[in-house]
Amino acid sequence: MSDVRCPVFGAMWDGVGTRFRVWSSATRVELCVYDSADAEHERVRIPMVGAANAWHVHVPGAGPGTIYGFRTDLTPGPLFDPYGRAFAETFAWTHGRTPRAVVVDDGFDWGDDHSPCTPWTQTLIYEMHVKGFTARHPDIARELRGTYAGLASVPAIAHLQSLGVTAVELLPVHARVDEPALHARGLTNYWGYNTLGFFAPEPRLAAARSPQGVVDEFKSMVRTLHAAGIEVLLDVVYNHTAEGDHTGPTLSMRGLDPGRYYRHRVDDPTRHDDFTGCGNTLDTRQPLVRDLILDSLRYWVQEMHVDGFRFDLASALARGDHHFDPAAPLLRDIQEDPVLSRVKLIAEPWDATAEGYQVGRFPAGWAEWNGKYRDDVRRYWRGDAGTRPALATRLAGSSDLYHAEGRGPASGINFVTSHDGFTLADLVSYADKHNTANGENNRDGDSHHQSRNFGVEGPTGDPAVRAARAQAQRDLLRTLFASLGVPMISGGDELGRTQSGNNNAYCQDSALSWTPWRIEDGADLELLDFVRALAVWRRATPSLQRDTFFSDAGTDVEWLRPDGAPMTGADWHDPHARGLIMRVGGVDVAFA
Repeated sequence: MSDVRCPVFGAMWDGVGTRFRVWSSATRVELCVYDSADAEHERVRIPMVGAANAWHVHVPGAGPGTIYGFRTDLTPGPLFDPYGRAFAETFAWTHGRTPRAVVVDDGFDWGDDHSPCTPWTQTLIYEMHVKGFTARHPDIARELRGTYAGLASVPAIAHLQSLGVTAVELLPVHARVDEPALHARGLTNYWGYNTLGFFAPEPRLAAARSPQGVVDEFKSMVRTLHAAGIEVLLDVVYNHTAEGDHTGPTLSMRGLDPGRYYRHRVDDPTRHDDFTGCGNTLDTRQPLVRDLILDSLRYWVQEMHVDGFRFDLASALARGDHHFDPAAPLLRDIQEDPVLSRVKLIAEPWDATAEGYQVGRFPAGWAEWNGKYRDDVRRYWRGDAGTRPALATRLAGSSDLYHAEGRGPASGINFVTSHDGFTLADLVSYADKHNTANGENNRDGDSHHQSRNFGVEGPTGDPAVRAARAQAQRDLLRTLFASLGVPMISGGDELGRTQSGNNNAYCQDSALSWTPWRIEDGADLELLDFVRALAVWRRATPSLQRDTFFSDAGTDVEWLRPDGAPMTGADWHDPHARGLIMRVGGVDVAFA
């Protein structure tokens, strides 16, 4: 990777000692050094020297393994370093202490590791949760199940390769803190969308117990996946942090500079702007915040060797004073960065507001989760009237969204299901969400993308109903693999994974969320074989691996009625007609 500037902040070991740097608007900042992760109090407090809000101190003899935090005169408690590269321990509210950071040794034997650099047109993404993917796998050593090391195991990689997966997209692995409200209900933020440490891997996902071991285990996982030809993409949450709203805990940034890290309401500066639904929004208008995000991204690319990122609620990162801006400073900085501009960049092009839905508006160089693809494909297959034209548009790469200069079909990440919502098996089996286990009286979760009108409801013991559900899953998957653009599978869908109708299992760290591998656990091995065959077919069909749209002359693709006759204008505009055949590369693919 190209050399870029080293982070100004954080703990940097130089072989003699460690220099600690932190940004704070306080008038007094102290470095706190602890004897152990569970020590009740710090062993020593060392005054730091500040200039222009940048505080630093060099501590001779402090090396890897040193546990530390900061104190300021802005808040009474100790604070986590926003640049901390490891948690000293797995966080738990029962510990009664703020997370503490650990100095780590960046040295690691990468051997001849290199990124597979798979072209977008040949990419098949497998979205997955590190723990959920292997937690129930019978052929993986029990002590490795649910961990980075488990994902790097032979059985796990063999499964991914059998599907033709070229990239895993990992749900958040940045170190997190569970929301106090979840802790009160005896639950955890299983998905991980509540980050505190943007540089630290989550220790709950590691088999290693030491902080250094957690970091090295993650690196080893990346190295092993690369050797298998699989890229590693991280789902990153830079839109908010675990500090929540004004009533939330002060754990790090809020105690270092309460005014700069988060956006505040114009009408009430004591309250946070909340475009994320999580209580706060990081203020990317501030150079300080942009530098933090850029430094974090570079760290994961250069030190951890990851291959790209999916940005959660990316629209919130690109807001000016009010509205989304496709030329926002953070997006521009990432595009112009000599390291980050060369990795895969995927935006979730919406936030928690209606105005934040910006599918198709991110700049060249960015791919996007294509929410319109998901919605139109679902509408067609559940029988909504007049959806043939929309299906054809999505099959053909969504030129209505990605026709701008520098963009093409591969700008769209096509998916039918993701972690957020029903699994594929549940999509065709439930008309309503069943989220009671979340403890929110079934009010949580998205009611918009329900499975209603798939026409396959009924007793699970009815053979006709089972057959209809199986066919509906195959129809949706076949559509996904036959579309121009980048296909993304939601982990476990290929095995018929069910969440029993829970479409918001973010807090369900149990078999409800984990992938089944055995028939007795509910695994659908016939569906697995079907998906494997689809992947082989797509790889053998160059006409689908293109980053240019079909020509208007109709020489690249033909659209036919179910009887084989060419589609006419009247056929396209008939709201009650069903069925469509796409002839591409000399192969007919029927959608009927």
